[in-house]
Formats: sequence, structure tokens, C-alpha cells
Amino acid sequence: MEKFVINGGKKLYGNVTISGAKNAVVAIIPAAILAEGVCIIENIPNINDVTMMLRILKGIGAEVTMINKDTVRIDSSNISTHVVPYELTKHMRASYYLIGALLGRFSKAKVAMPGGCDFGVRPIDLHLKGFEKLGAKVSVGESAMVEADAEQLEGNFIYFDTVSVGATINVMLAAVKASGLTVIENAAKEPHIVDLANFLNSMGADVRGAGTDVIKIRGVDMLHGCNYSIIPDQIEAGTYMVAAAAAGGDVTVCNVIPKHLESIMAKLIECGVQVIEGDDSVRIISTERPKKCNVKTLPHPGFPTDMQPQITTLLAIAEGTSIVSESVWDNRFKYVEQLTRMGANIRVDGKIAIVEGVEKLNAAPVKANDLRAGAAMIIAGLAAHGRTEIESIVFIDRGYENVVEKFQGLGADIERVTVPDKEEEQAV
Repeated sequence: MEKFVINGGKKLYGNVTISGAKNAVVAIIPAAILAEGVCIIENIPNINDVTMMLRILKGIGAEVTMINKDTVRIDSSNISTHVVPYELTKHMRASYYLIGALLGRFSKAKVAMPGGCDFGVRPIDLHLKGFEKLGAKVSVGESAMVEADAEQLEGNFIYFDTVSVGATINVMLAAVKASGLTVIENAAKEPHIVDLANFLNSMGADVRGAGTDVIKIRGVDMLHGCNYSIIPDQIEAGTYMVAAAAAGGDVTVCNVIPKHLESIMAKLIECGVQVIEGDDSVRIISTERPKKCNVKTLPHPGFPTDMQPQITTLLAIAEGTSIVSESVWDNRFKYVEQLTRMGANIRVDGKIAIVEGVEKLNAAPVKANDLRAGAAMIIAGLAAHGRTEIESIVFIDRGYENVVEKFQGLGADIERVTVPDKEEEQAV
């Protein structure tokens, strides 16, 4: 078992380079299944979710070769099965994109219901309704296997009752080779939706309107291989921006698209943090205690739900009372219990957290409840006085590349340590 050990209270200085976007790459790798040829994908982050997704593609017959540490070659021409068993998908939420990709390629798919972070009910009913609109018969069978089958996928008008990133991506994957025109209304507009559309178009697809709430997809007969580079990760960038604001110091976050970070920058400025925007960088200068502000998570271009635990951690040490409203996921405040162990004064009422800022957090043993909660614990540990130990860091490794090394590069006192499993301790 591994954990992070942080000796907090040190300000952060220097530059940090952002990796490729987790939320984009976990959609783009399955999209390579649709190609009749070789896809070379660059700027992929070295994170567990990527490792697992590539393992899944190998498991169903794709040839996967790492050209270097951030470039992968995928040849899907020998994939002959549309079935992905639970053993391959159980640790990964984004494995549901395999349904859309396999359905798009074979007109049928059988994929086990996915795993991943647990912060409330995350149904995929919108995904399944979208597949049905394209002409597939969909059922959930034994062992929670999702089966989708169609004689021929046909384009259709699809309206989502609520904005869903996952459903938008899955329908895009299924529709690119369907006959006729598919129109997705009330589509998600996140940057990784646009990145997926650009990747599909690089393979010969006809996808228009990504980044707006209406996406139009005209089906094509075949898709070819391509070379493509993943966009920078807006959530990783936001995490380092908030960490610099919480710990104090002067940090330049490099290899970013500032347009993707506007909602995060706006809240940091509201908190009294100095934000200097460059062409492909954002500089964060934090010399004083942050000020209160209210935050409400919303679909893009609103404040990202994946940044909610991090910004709440900053507000926990801000002057005054802040209100954080979560409008995307249920039960995303589970991590608050960990912050209160460190002296935070936060009261949760359903989807709202009332944050009474304290002057400082105190080090304590905590754990990562999920990926972004884990990032929040790192931020808390950096800002706190004393030695903080974070367990369950496997969640953090799912989405942050070289997180220890990157924070060390900014002067943080953080290390990854291996500790004996409890069973081994008892045996000794």
C-alpha cells in the first residue's frame, strides 16, 4: 500500500507543465476502435486510467505500442469481438465509452457496467436512450452487462433532458458511422467534447457544432487512421492553480489553453489571488490569505464540478463565509469529513456546503475518497502546518501524472511512501 506524506506550510514557486487531458484521452482511445488503420495519439498522460483503457483495447485484440512515454500507436484492425468483460472494466468509469465505440464499429456491443469513483448515483440511462434513438436494441443482462444490438445504426434527432458529457460522447462514437444525419440537442460543451470531435474528424468523420449545444453528425462509411495530439488537462491545471493560491507563492502553470480556465481564473481573482494570463500559461501569485467567494458548479462554460473539492479546500482557509453549491453530482461532499479532521469548519446541507473560513488547517491523517477529493487532500496538506498523510492514493493516480514530482518541482515537501498492508503487519 502507498500513501503520500506532506510536510506543509511551504510556499510554492516555479513552473509546472500540464499533461494531456484525462477526460479527453479516455474518450479518444476507445474512438480509435472505429478506425480502419493506425492511430498515433500524442500527449497522452501517464495515469492509471490510460493504462487500464489501453489494457482493455489489448484485451479485445488491438495492437497497442508505446512509442515513447506520451505517444501511443493503436492498430484496431484485428479487433474481432464486441464483448468486454467485467474483469477489464471494473475499475474504470469511462469504460462505458467502449459501448458507443464497439456499437459504431460492429453495430453491436456487450460491455460490463463500469466502475470508477463513487460519489452518488451516476446512471447511464441517457446513453442507452441515445443508442435506442439510433436504432439499437439495448438491455442490461446478467452481471450488469450492457448489450446493444442493431441491424444498421441510423441517424436521428436526440434531445438530452439534462446535459451529460458521457452521453454526448457515447452517442458521438456510435453515430459517426451511422447512416444519415444525427443531431444531438442540449449537448455538453466541455473542451474534451471538442477534442473528441476533432479526433473523429481527423479520421474522416463529419462532426460539426462541437462546443455548442447542438452537434450534427453526418455518418460516413469508413474512418481511417490519423496522428493526433490530446489537449492539455484543464482540471489538472486548475488543481495546481488552486494549490498555489492555497499554499501561497508564485507559480506559472504551463502548457494550458487559458480559454478553458476562465471560470477557474474568475473565482481565484474573486478570492483576491493575482492571476496573469499568458498565451499558453497562467501565473498565480498568492501573498495574502484568500477572500471568501460563492461557487456553483455548472456544465461548461460554468465552474467545473471536477474542481469543486479543490476550490472548497481553498475557501476553508479564506476570510469569511463562502457557499459552495454542487449542481452536477449527488454526494460530492463526502471529502468534507476529511477536511474537518484538519480543522476546517464546513457544514453540508444536501448539495450545498457552507464554509466558514479558518485561519489555518492542521495536519492530520486523511484519505482520498475519489480522484478530485484526493487532489483536495493534497492541497489541504500543502496549506496545513505539520505532517499530513494521505491514504487511498490509487484514486489520485487515476488522473494526475507524476503529481509528487510536479509538486516537488515547485518546492513542496511531498513524497510517496510504501507502507505494509495491515494483514502483513498483523502477520509480523
